[in-house]
Amino acid sequence: MINYCTNCVNPSTRPNTFFNDEGLCPVCVYEKEKLTRKVDWDERWEEIQKIKKWGQENTKSTHDCIVTVSGGKDSMRQALFARDELEMNPLMVANVYPPEELHDRGADNLSNLIRHGFDCFSISLDPIRWKELMRHGFIEFGNFFRSTEMALYAIPVHVAIAYKIPLMFYGENPALTIGEQHGRLDGNAIGIQEGNTIKGGPKSLNYKPSSNNDFHFYKYPSYDEIDYARLRIIYLGYYIKDWYGHKNAELAINNGMKVRSETPSEIGDLWGFSGLDEDFRILNQYLKYLKLGFGHVTDQVCEAIHQDIMTREEAVNLVRKYDSACSDKYIKLFCDYIGMSIDEFWSVVDKHVNKDLFEKIDGSWQPKFEVR
Repeated sequence: MINYCTNCVNPSTRPNTFFNDEGLCPVCVYEKEKLTRKVDWDERWEEIQKIKKWGQENTKSTHDCIVTVSGGKDSMRQALFARDELEMNPLMVANVYPPEELHDRGADNLSNLIRHGFDCFSISLDPIRWKELMRHGFIEFGNFFRSTEMALYAIPVHVAIAYKIPLMFYGENPALTIGEQHGRLDGNAIGIQEGNTIKGGPKSLNYKPSSNNDFHFYKYPSYDEIDYARLRIIYLGYYIKDWYGHKNAELAINNGMKVRSETPSEIGDLWGFSGLDEDFRILNQYLKYLKLGFGHVTDQVCEAIHQDIMTREEAVNLVRKYDSACSDKYIKLFCDYIGMSIDEFWSVVDKHVNKDLFEKIDGSWQPKFEVR
């Protein structure tokens, strides 16, 4: 069954997480350190200034760093921070979804970010192979984003190597924001490829019809390639005192970002400012719920507790109400995209549901656990 953090509602089923002797998850431990001033922000500012100087001295390009972007809330925060606070000249790098998958809102948000005065390198991968890999990932692993996340993480590193820009920024260290610890607890993002969804690279997909050429931009460069290019890959959020999704969204909305209008009961999202560039993420969160017992609302309320936006009791009620929400229209949208019937879809889902956590009652999967 599932145990929960005593301060927030982070679950014990989250991959690579743990609770301390007080029953606190890694995020709550970190947030406690912030409150007790064990985090020296002046020291971090000095550290990021040294990293900035290194990037400016070692670039072989007119740009001195790369910022990975989609056009969403975190993209805007990183881009403006790198340019306006660090006074760098960043190159935005975006992996743009295929036309069938990309939502107009996503295209508008990326355009909005660029309009703030940024150069942006955008790349879209072969949409036929992209779709095939999504279908394969869904059938084999119950995770149709497994291959796409490989590309999202790998492409900026390929660009950094090709354009000889050795300093690259990702947003958040997941160990400190959601509690998934698969690497370091500081700002160094070397090793991010060891994360659950992308670990093992394209070989782990076991997709026979593809060749190495098909997988080039899905394959994260090796440690040897990264060392040879002298890359430094940094979690920029580690150096920003108020790095929170809610804070980032507030800044991005004030700078023109468009958000969702659907209700939480349709999309399993309380505020509608996450995953704006396409709609399959909503279904992916539901599938995650059926495998691990939690969805996106859990992530949102945990962060809200840390910011004193809500109490733990309020958070528990919201998780119980909305964490499994996913409108049937998103299931149909996905099935139409990958060429699968609704019956075939549920047959695949049934294969991947965590039977320790869920049982089928009157034809639908219901939790055996209670969020508490």
